[in-house]
Amino acid sequence: MHAPPFRLARTPGTATPDEAPHLRAFAPSADCCGPSQDELDRSHRRTRLAELDAHLHCSIIGTCLSTHELRKLVPKFAPLDSRHASDLEIHHTAVELAIQGGAGGKALQKALDTRYAGALRRFAGARDADAVLALWNESRANGDIPPAYWALMSHPATTMEVRQAAFGELHMLSHLVGAANRADLRRLVALEADNAELHAKIERQQTRLHEMSRERDSARDALAEQTARNAAPRVERDASALHTQNAALQAALAARDARLALETSRREAAEQRANADETALHALRTQLDDALALIDTLRAETQALEDAAHPDDDDDDDDNSGKARALPRDALKNRRIVYVGGRPGSNHALRRWVAAAGGELTVHDGGIEDRKGLLAAALAGADLAVFPVDCIDHDSMNTLKRVCERHQVTYHPLRTASLASFVELITRLHTNAAPTLTAVPVSRFCLRHG
Repeated sequence: MHAPPFRLARTPGTATPDEAPHLRAFAPSADCCGPSQDELDRSHRRTRLAELDAHLHCSIIGTCLSTHELRKLVPKFAPLDSRHASDLEIHHTAVELAIQGGAGGKALQKALDTRYAGALRRFAGARDADAVLALWNESRANGDIPPAYWALMSHPATTMEVRQAAFGELHMLSHLVGAANRADLRRLVALEADNAELHAKIERQQTRLHEMSRERDSARDALAEQTARNAAPRVERDASALHTQNAALQAALAARDARLALETSRREAAEQRANADETALHALRTQLDDALALIDTLRAETQALEDAAHPDDDDDDDDNSGKARALPRDALKNRRIVYVGGRPGSNHALRRWVAAAGGELTVHDGGIEDRKGLLAAALAGADLAVFPVDCIDHDSMNTLKRVCERHQVTYHPLRTASLASFVELITRLHTNAAPTLTAVPVSRFCLRHG
């Protein structure tokens, strides 16, 4: 390119006569690069892409938009295959859309404004061309060229001289980048050669390492084989000794297990015998306690019965001589005793014994012949109620307890329905003697139920 794609700005009176024909050929006209009346009217808003000089579109599109973005945007407004078209075809078509304006130009304008909105806001603070140029130089020094280039080209305060300066600097940067790329290519070729040489060297080293590794493995295998051959007899001897020792240990373990099983069975049998002996001992102790208690009770009843069999020596009445009496004559005077249950054969002897002591005995058989309804009437006004636990049914016993509690009558159970049990109880109550039996064994015989 021998001349820039736009007319350079010149100040009046600076051209020589020899330069005049050449300058006149490139002098701006009213319909080219010079500002028109419409442009002067639009000086307070940003310049659109379609309003810029057509020679600037190539640099703007190539610098500010990537090929990837153009491949997605250009096929929407031009009959172009984005998959098979080259980068140059995409670029040329985008430049044509920018020159033509229309929907494609508006889409390119929107893409540029959206991508570089930050740079546009930063350049919006510039009020004149010098401020715009200062911001451009700052961005160029920082390497942030695409945003600043589009912000400068579209800024309302940008003049043609500023656009020419920015375009020239960008053009020279492209030359510098091309030269740097050529130098980089030369360095790349040299680096590729060095890389190929290093790869060959590494391959030779890897081959040598593999050979050394195989030699090492072979030597190791040979050493292991020789060691195995030398150690085989010793291993056989050690294995035989270990086998003998293992057999001895297994025999000892089996003997110990057998002895342990025997001792375990003996212990379990001993524990079972001990438990059985403990149970039997507890039962024998219980039977012994019951027998001792029964013996004490029988002794007390026997003693009471013997005392009742002695005649009263102080009694001079011939009619009463020889009657069995263990209490004084008036010990039960004016006292009525109710006897519930018992055996009919002993009731007559009980009445005579109580009558000899001056008392009255009322007998109720518990519902066998006497009605149970008479029991409550018989207990009313009684001084004492007794019942043998072996000759009374549960219903009569519960009724007796309930009626006695209601009428506040004292009741006492008898061990048996014998005369001895009754005499012992009355004698003990009369003398206020403490009972010698803590647990009285009860007979299993019942008059009603057998």
